[in-house]
Amino acid sequence: MKTLSIKIQESLLEKLDSIARKRGETRSIILREAIESIIDGENQIQKGSCLDLAKDLAGTTKGRKDLSFNKKLMEGYGR
Repeated sequence: MKTLSIKIQESLLEKLDSIARKRGETRSIILREAIESIIDGENQIQKGSCLDLAKDLAGTTKGRKDLSFNKKLMEGYGR
């Protein structure tokens, strides 16, 4: 196994130590698991349509419902 040196903020180190104590593991184990989780997550491709991926957001905003087709609202846009 190779050694890696990193610099982290004091507050992040305190959180890391807290998690390590609670789990009864070393900092190295926690960091290796975190890095693996990030790398594994990067390789996952989300499946589904745009609507499927954003359906929890649909209808969560307030405002006019005719923005996509009301030409009067486009007057002066971009100026």
